[in-house]
Amino acid sequence: MASIWVGHRGTIRDYPDFSPSVDAEAIRKAIRGIGTDEKMLISILTERSNAQRQLIVKEYQAAYGKELKDDLKGDLSGHFEHLMVALVTPPAVFDAKQLKKSMKGAGTNEDALTEILTTRTSRQMKEISQAYYTIYKKSLGDDISSETSGDFRKALLTLADGRRDESLKVDEHLAKKDAQILYKAGENRWGTDEDKFTEILCLRSFPQLKLTFDEYRNISQKDIVDSIKGELSGHFEDLLLAIVHCVRNTPAFLAERLHRALKGAGTDEFTLNRIMVSRSEIDLLDIRIEFKKHYGYSLYSAIKTFLCPLTPFSGGDWWKGEDKEEQR
Repeated sequence: MASIWVGHRGTIRDYPDFSPSVDAEAIRKAIRGIGTDEKMLISILTERSNAQRQLIVKEYQAAYGKELKDDLKGDLSGHFEHLMVALVTPPAVFDAKQLKKSMKGAGTNEDALTEILTTRTSRQMKEISQAYYTIYKKSLGDDISSETSGDFRKALLTLADGRRDESLKVDEHLAKKDAQILYKAGENRWGTDEDKFTEILCLRSFPQLKLTFDEYRNISQKDIVDSIKGELSGHFEDLLLAIVHCVRNTPAFLAERLHRALKGAGTDEFTLNRIMVSRSEIDLLDIRIEFKKHYGYSLYSAIKTFLCPLTPFSGGDWWKGEDKEEQR
């Protein structure tokens, strides 16, 4: 079984006095018979950590001989169903399914592919690839290859391999060397050597890239973002810009994605659910701070405004009091 991914800046923690058997029974009662007790489902599934939710899943199967996700699918519908099922799914399996959805059907959701592959660690990507193969009997790399093309495909495949250095140590000599390589591959030549951008931006650690981007500015007198915009285009450009933004501030990058998901003609629940669920135990507190800083209102109030009042995101418990903070 894949490991549970936990950081230090999540909004969800282990629930005290947790009892998987009590929760499994309460969920069973909430979805049996005529009508569904949505509030009970919300109060349990959004207040337990993923590790605890996996224990509820096991207990539910043992007690009732049925998969909890199947019963949730049978009783619920729409975006609420998708969210509740996501909450009882192990992280690597959830991401594998999100990637499959991004590549399914008539068109590919390049934004979703970019977001997932740029914000997961190498260890997480290895677990996602393993889960993907287990579920679909096909490698993630094969599907990426068949659904994308060109330099965008090369970069996605490099990220999907899970070979990014995760070391926190930085090498100043390497940063200067890489900055020079990037300069020669773009600004300082006719045409662009895209492979050099892919190799450095997709394989170096985030702390290393941060130093490299500083060195790049010293050499070229330009920010790496401006150079990428000037030298590259299309989905490949978007992917490399996403990496730069993640290197500098991953929570701010995800806050911007949430803002886009909530604004416009219709809410992008696919993106909203993915980020909220996948980051709820990693850095959602920081994403909330960045959202408020950049847009002038809380993520809580944005979700409450743009979504139906009966969504789990409109409950104060998930937000650890952000609704009160907004009222001040």
